[in-house]
Amino acid sequence: MIARISRGIVGKVSARRFRGSLSEPSHGAKNGDSRERELERLRERVAELERQVQEQQKQLGEKEKQIVDLERQLALGKQNSTNSSKPPSSDGLAGAPRQRGRQKKSRRKPGGQPGHRGAHRPLVPSERVDEIRHLLPEQCQGCGHRLPTQLEQAQTIGTPQRHQVTELPPLCAPITEYQCHCVICNQCGASTRALLPQEMQGNFGTQLTALIAYLTVVCRMPRRVVEALLEQVLGVEVSLGSTQKCWEEASQAVALPCQELEEQLKDEPVLNVDETGWRTNGDKRYLWAFVALRFVVYTVAGTRGSEVLVRLLGTVFRGVLCSDRFSAYLKYHSGKAQFCWAHLKRNLLGILDLTKNSAVERFCRDALAAHARLFRLWHKFRGGQIDRRQLLLRSLPIQNRIFAVAEQHLDSPHREVGNLARALFEHNERLFTFLEQEGVEPTNNSAERALRTGVQWRKICFGNRSATGELATARLLTVAETCELQKLNILAYLSAAIASRRRSERPASLLPSRPA
Repeated sequence: MIARISRGIVGKVSARRFRGSLSEPSHGAKNGDSRERELERLRERVAELERQVQEQQKQLGEKEKQIVDLERQLALGKQNSTNSSKPPSSDGLAGAPRQRGRQKKSRRKPGGQPGHRGAHRPLVPSERVDEIRHLLPEQCQGCGHRLPTQLEQAQTIGTPQRHQVTELPPLCAPITEYQCHCVICNQCGASTRALLPQEMQGNFGTQLTALIAYLTVVCRMPRRVVEALLEQVLGVEVSLGSTQKCWEEASQAVALPCQELEEQLKDEPVLNVDETGWRTNGDKRYLWAFVALRFVVYTVAGTRGSEVLVRLLGTVFRGVLCSDRFSAYLKYHSGKAQFCWAHLKRNLLGILDLTKNSAVERFCRDALAAHARLFRLWHKFRGGQIDRRQLLLRSLPIQNRIFAVAEQHLDSPHREVGNLARALFEHNERLFTFLEQEGVEPTNNSAERALRTGVQWRKICFGNRSATGELATARLLTVAETCELQKLNILAYLSAAIASRRRSERPASLLPSRPA
């Protein structure tokens, strides 16, 4: 019974499986299709994951760029005059102050140290003394007896102790009135009025006119401060317009000497050149300084391009042009040049502060080490310890080292490093002109110092108001700096130049005399 039931169940199951085999595919075919579908789903999933990875990588790259930019902006905020081309006047609140003085506090007390020879004001020669007053003691320190009060009656020993006091006289500007009378001729009866002297055509004398220009240019005093000084110290009432007229007259008086200096520029063997920003009625201008051995020429131009160099130096300059690596100088001058090592050092220090990368640090430290060796050698030459031939021979390994360091980093992925390495590599000859050329300095400090006066003036007066003011600025700065180089009295020269102009005479030249 049980066996029959089992056989019946098995038969039914077999029949059912047989019918299913006729209407449905086999298990092998079904499993193959499912595997294909599963593979397709996996491929789609992998493709989606790859897209997500690419998007995340792209976002990560953008975030890294943002981080680099933010780090660069943060580092730029810490720049000062020691690691960039920023002027020293921008140090302080604008960025991290540069280190000044000693790194560690000295244990010595302030002031003169034991054994220091004091410096005292020397006595003026007796012939320059205006008044001598003899002082005698009133009574004897020994017995208290009253002593003679007259030098002729007193018995003295030794030389008197001399003490001099320099004092200003009461300041009051003298005013001279010229009364031009009209005289009748006894012969013909015609009347003739006397003419004013040529030097007294204006309301102010040559000395006062020159002083106004001196206070404005050399002392860098605003015109309103000059006006207040003249009124309160000298008792001279001068309006703001009169101050400006005196300033412009001084500019016109030195026009010819300044023109002579400009024409002499193209014939100079060595020139240091630099430029800085300027303003005229709020418009952008540039103040240029051309520094020769014995004179300085300034000009205010509307451009920072090489056309200014062409106008003042001609199409070709045959001397040595010392400057920074600004493109205007590279475009203009293809002859002998000297690039400023101070700019290079500041660039290296700036890169070192901006980027913390082993390759970047290696490049900067190698270049800075070579720079230090080169300048130690230069200071020995300046101090007379070695001659120029020894300077050239001992500098050759340093030159080769700098060239090799630059060549190693030409393909640096760091933009600043690559640019600086290419500059050192391509302009290698323009870095070492000072080693062989007499009168050439390794830095452009003389031009930067010449511009410092203009920068301080710009911060006080905010530039000019007209083209006439630009011309006056350039002329008076030229005269002031040239007189300082030649050890001339600036006030005396301006006064003589104004007097020559009023007499329609040619003012004294500022061209340095050539050795015989």
